[in-house]
Amino acid sequence: MVEKTGNVYYENMETPLDYGNLFTEETIGEFFEKMVSKNPDQEFMVYPDRDLRFTYGEFNERVDMMAKGLLEIGISKGDNVGLWARNVPDWLTFVFATAKIGAVAVTVNTAYKSHELDYVLKQSDMKALAIVDQFRDVNYIETVYDLIPELKTQKRGELNSETYPHLKTIMYIGPEKHRGMYNTHEIMLLGKHLPNDKLEEAKKQVKNTDVVNIQYTSGTTGFPKGVMLTHRNILNNGFYIGESMHYSEKDRLCLPVPLFHCFGIVLGVMAVLTHGSTLVMLELFDPLLALAAVQKEKCTSLYGVPTMFIAEFNHPMFKMFDLSSLRTGIMAGSTCPTEAMKKVIEEMNMSEVTIAYGLTEASPVFTQTKATDSLDKRVNTVGVALPHSQVKIVDPETGETLGRNQVGEICCKGYNVMKGYYNMPEKTAEAIDEDGWLHSGDLATQDDEGYYKIVGRIKDMIIRGGENIYPREIEEFVHTMDGVKDVQVVGIPDKKYGEIVGAFVILEEGVDLTEEDIRDYAITKIARYKVPKYVFMVEEYPLTASGKIQKYKLSQIGKELVEKRLNETKL
Repeated sequence: MVEKTGNVYYENMETPLDYGNLFTEETIGEFFEKMVSKNPDQEFMVYPDRDLRFTYGEFNERVDMMAKGLLEIGISKGDNVGLWARNVPDWLTFVFATAKIGAVAVTVNTAYKSHELDYVLKQSDMKALAIVDQFRDVNYIETVYDLIPELKTQKRGELNSETYPHLKTIMYIGPEKHRGMYNTHEIMLLGKHLPNDKLEEAKKQVKNTDVVNIQYTSGTTGFPKGVMLTHRNILNNGFYIGESMHYSEKDRLCLPVPLFHCFGIVLGVMAVLTHGSTLVMLELFDPLLALAAVQKEKCTSLYGVPTMFIAEFNHPMFKMFDLSSLRTGIMAGSTCPTEAMKKVIEEMNMSEVTIAYGLTEASPVFTQTKATDSLDKRVNTVGVALPHSQVKIVDPETGETLGRNQVGEICCKGYNVMKGYYNMPEKTAEAIDEDGWLHSGDLATQDDEGYYKIVGRIKDMIIRGGENIYPREIEEFVHTMDGVKDVQVVGIPDKKYGEIVGAFVILEEGVDLTEEDIRDYAITKIARYKVPKYVFMVEEYPLTASGKIQKYKLSQIGKELVEKRLNETKL
């Protein structure tokens, strides 16, 4: 490994084995400009709610002005530039502009508040931060001023903060002016007057193995870690993801998921870019706006986590929309209920919808179903390994490679494995072994046809009195009961067994089921030790900003509810 600006870059992740010829060895900037020259008048990005449209050519001009503006205010290769914003139009302008000049886009979770932002500013050595006004109950401007009071008294671009010594510039995404901050109009104006040769010189210094994006893990377990991803990582991953759905320049993707997450920036933006397709953007997810966007723009593809699709087809106005243009898309981020998948296929016209699996550290996808796979494979598996990625299942204790139909940890190796966690070499070594295998922490099996099925997380696995219980198995079983809309199964601490099974159930509207109804149904059909000891009826689950269910929080909630019940019984 080699040291660079306080970072640890792992040379053994430059794919020492022969993975064949990847789709491209170009940088994101180079590839985008190639697509511009090929079809400059093709629509690249559309915001249907405000009828804002950019062709590939128009967007490239905007990116170049932004890139030159960033150079003019002192941003250069290797600098970390934070983006803390909703899916606003200039989110992608910043991403492509930083990619062209070799800077690194640090994508910040929109749900973060002051404590989390403070952590990311420090941990990422951020030099500049671009923000919007607010997100839900968080006022970004006030949060930034509270953390960085010097911003109101010091010259723009020359911030000298005792708390954040690397941070020099704050940028506001929009036309409004705020003390101590540049706005995007000012940066563009600076860029407009900078000679093009400055940008060309910067572009020549960028390599496809450079880090282009740092994404902080969602935080479903543990404290967020900054995943370093390269041009090579995410551009190629996006291509192979798009290939699984047969993308072409005729496809139009409705993208309602957040851009700060891999789902948005890689499965969405990079899959579209590598196929010359069109992005149809939503600033925030709303089921009604998503349905309207599909109809208005005749989208052929739609993405979302299962909860998003469920919100769409359960919307009271769902049947008013024409979704006949839809063909494919991706459901990912968490387990897909069988009934939800059937409705997406049958009622939303997405006959070629796919399931993708991976983790941020893998850029993120390393298995995916194909548009031509059977319904059974798309419902019950996460597909096969993507091209040029090696996948294996190992015994979590011994590391021994397991055979077909055996439960173990699913691991990945290939071009898509991250360069490491930013400034966390020890955590990197825990995630990636000496042979370059990325350990997912997820439990899976591989069937005789090579398809993988996720059965749970190693930490989610419930060990009840020595019996290993896989939450996914019980969740799929409870889903077969009429009236159950969704279910999440977790382990709850127990003095006698170590852990017991707890189920959090969301019922269909108007359904009246009790805890005992579900337990009685389970007792007759699955092994007694797998039957949920406790069932809690809830209306929603705790989610990350990207829509993932936070099972560790459910486990904590379950523990508190069980203790409350036991105390009430004693009284």
